[in-house]
Amino acid sequence: MSLYEIHNMAVAIVGKRLVEDVSLTVEPGQCTALIGASGSGKSLTCLTPFGLTPGAASGAMVLDGIDLGTADAAQIRDARRRLTGFIFQQPLTALTPHLTVGAQLQEAAMQAGGARPSRLELARKLQRVGLSRADERLDQFPHRLSGGERQRVMIAAAIAHGPKLLVADEPTSALDASLRAEIMALLDELRVEQGLGLLLVSHDLASVEGHADQLVVMENGYVVESGRASTVIAHPQQEYTRRLIAATPRLDESSPRLSQPGDPLLETIGVGVEFGRPGWHRGNIRAVVDASIILRQSESLALVGGSGSGKSTLGRAIAGIGPVTEGEILWQGTTLPERRKRSLDMRRLIQPVFQDPVASLDPQWLVEDIVTEPLRNLRPDLTKAERNELARQALSDVDLAEDFLTRVPASLSGGQAQRVAIARAIIAAPQLLVLDEATSALDPLVGAEILKLLARLQADNALSLLFITHDIAAARRLCHRIAVMEEGRIVETGDLQAVIDHPRHPATQKLIAAS
Repeated sequence: MSLYEIHNMAVAIVGKRLVEDVSLTVEPGQCTALIGASGSGKSLTCLTPFGLTPGAASGAMVLDGIDLGTADAAQIRDARRRLTGFIFQQPLTALTPHLTVGAQLQEAAMQAGGARPSRLELARKLQRVGLSRADERLDQFPHRLSGGERQRVMIAAAIAHGPKLLVADEPTSALDASLRAEIMALLDELRVEQGLGLLLVSHDLASVEGHADQLVVMENGYVVESGRASTVIAHPQQEYTRRLIAATPRLDESSPRLSQPGDPLLETIGVGVEFGRPGWHRGNIRAVVDASIILRQSESLALVGGSGSGKSTLGRAIAGIGPVTEGEILWQGTTLPERRKRSLDMRRLIQPVFQDPVASLDPQWLVEDIVTEPLRNLRPDLTKAERNELARQALSDVDLAEDFLTRVPASLSGGQAQRVAIARAIIAAPQLLVLDEATSALDPLVGAEILKLLARLQADNALSLLFITHDIAAARRLCHRIAVMEEGRIVETGDLQAVIDHPRHPATQKLIAAS
């Protein structure tokens, strides 16, 4: 008998069936991965049997001999407490903000009725998941840790009580490529070492390839294909699976056809950015140090680096929505002043698009108000009718119908929200878009569509793109050149394909290996 078995499971919320006829197994020491686009029912399938969603599950769901489908709430809580560990997508929101790492780890270790662990035992648990200075970390709060460090703390807490099944719901989607590879390697080690069964949810096929033993592909609440992971990836039988594989960026794809760059448009010369240290600490943090790049007309430049490398800080400085401590930014050879001193026309030239498409839109505004906001600020000469006409054209440019103007952000999917954000950015006819991780929060199918949209908009409007990302494979589909950042410094620049073929700096080599 398998460690965990699901047979013909369905999930309903308020009487509406959202998952239907799902079957899968998880064996000790092996990984079963649930793959699919956003909204396909992956998380409902994994979390509902344990009482962690508003849904009600029916069918056979047997964990280590316990049928969760017929168990009462107390029995489900007991199975969740003793037998199961959970790793969630956003570690900062999943960890308790006012408790230290040590307190949370101690609580997790005792949840199955075990004895109170010593401080040394807790430090060893953190060391096992690859955290340096483990004893010091026990006294830190979650907000003091990086994203990768918080995810390691969550993994340590998930396995602290010795579970048999580990349920990981998008455990790496919020991390950069290097950290994704490290976390997946850690999960591999733990399941082999401790005999854990791993049920892994992901929309990123690239992150589970080479790690999963079994692959279950879901679409619209149904399983469309399943089998050994290597077989499904090498010989997909269903069109949906083939689309998922094709949408996942890879470095060995054929080279894309890109527009021909023109004259230099934007140049940064020795730009530096400093911030004061938080709390009671003295001194400044040098987030960007001596950064110099050149971006030409109709060119796409990938600004690539791991989390905390300074790429978003540099992008915000270029867009005029972040400070510049030293150096200068030139626009066609003329120095750009800080944003509050720029003319309306200067502000129009550079427009940003942010990582989280839903969070970047005002939830109380209609799409019409969101898209026309730049015109109200930058083109006060236009009438409301003229602004609305430009909004309809902007939505058409990003392949959205006119009726989206009367919708609110909460009614939009992630891909639709990002298209609205792009429409807002292009409505003022800018010459440069600063795209800060504009596809990293999206599933591969939607992300591939957004990359195609950006390529078309660039070709149609002679746009220049500063594409900030941690994913070199995604950048390769859109960008001519690359600048790699590490610890606030640009450590390597050049033609994107040439850098991929012959990376010189260790940071670049690490990012390429992770991609």
